[in-house]
Amino acid sequence: QQRRNLMYKAFCDMGLPVPEPKGAFYMFPDISSTGLSSEEFATRLFQKHNVAVVPGSVFGLGGEGHIRCCYATGIEKMKIALDRIADFVKELKDSKN
Repeated sequence: QQRRNLMYKAFCDMGLPVPEPKGAFYMFPDISSTGLSSEEFATRLFQKHNVAVVPGSVFGLGGEGHIRCCYATGIEKMKIALDRIADFVKELKDSKN
């Protein structure tokens, strides 16, 4: 629950809407506000910030505009990854202005 709450709050703080999971170890935030496809978002995030997420498009048409993130890992690793994702999202939003 602690990891879920940490990840949920981080995505909300980034302005990425995400349903709060009730039993899984995954979140599926909506990244459509970044203007990138889910595949482009995942690829650029990995290339620029060394964070791996799964593009939502691999889950079918309804998954496009989302990424899948797992929180079944250590808290410290999650904090680092979430900080890097937040930096990436901020970079994308700043470049749109």
